[in-house]
Amino acid sequence: MLPFEYDQNLPTGVTIKRGNDFNLVILDAPYKSDIPHSQKIVIYEYENPNASSNLIFLHGIGNGHIPYLTWFAKYFRNSGINTYFLILPYHLARAPEDWQGGELFLSASPEQCRRRFHQAVIDVRKTIDYIQTKSDLPINIMGFSFGGMISTLALSVDKRLKKGILAFTGGDWRWINWYSPHTQKIREEYQTQGNEMGCHSENHCVKLRGNALTVIKNFKTIDDIFAYPVKCFHYDPISFAKFINQKVLLFSGIFDKIIPYNSSNNLYKALSNAKRITLPAGHKTSYLFKKFIAKETIKFLLNSN
Repeated sequence: MLPFEYDQNLPTGVTIKRGNDFNLVILDAPYKSDIPHSQKIVIYEYENPNASSNLIFLHGIGNGHIPYLTWFAKYFRNSGINTYFLILPYHLARAPEDWQGGELFLSASPEQCRRRFHQAVIDVRKTIDYIQTKSDLPINIMGFSFGGMISTLALSVDKRLKKGILAFTGGDWRWINWYSPHTQKIREEYQTQGNEMGCHSENHCVKLRGNALTVIKNFKTIDDIFAYPVKCFHYDPISFAKFINQKVLLFSGIFDKIIPYNSSNNLYKALSNAKRITLPAGHKTSYLFKKFIAKETIKFLLNSN
């Protein structure tokens, strides 16, 4: 079984707690999580009885920005799009109370990241399973930052997803791990401990990875990704982007330092069917453009072409 696969014949426990603003949906995760808190999949379900489509929404790393991003879920719901705001592993109720959110995703170990990233992909696929029990409408996905990375992986491996919106995100781990201010912990781990690939510096990383855009040309199937000996490609969005044949809308920020330019640009180059909108914003100041992003997303989702 590949890391993003699971036994679809296993029964899934479903708990729904109905609320005034959204329903809290809890599903059994079909994998063994590193922490018991993430053994349940948590979804905020924003429903519209007159919806025209469904949207799975993925946030980035960290608990602090989740309340801001739920604004999109409410906006889309009010615009006729059922929105399923998936809480990623190691966040909020899926982590200890004293965690900032997403800590276990920040690792220098390719083995650990491959397993954890693809468990998040399984969460997306289980959310699709749940939606299909109640709706025949198209299912799309939108992800911000790290959520955009998981969305990229999900779009490539599950064609039940019809369209993708990737916002302020990227691929090619060299640029993220060695240049993003949010990955300082990973750099310290590289330099003090290394990892199972023997990687301990950017120079060694470049020696191992080569030019990512050149390497991925040799991947003819998704199986080829996992057969490649340099394991950081096994969960790199750039590896999977070439297998996305759905339409994609990509938002990038000119002043985004969290996702360096080379990272977002290389992801765009790897996508074969993407429209790109570049905004005069940084990662956090994308908030100033939330209505524009939401309106362009709705236009993209409702366009039948």
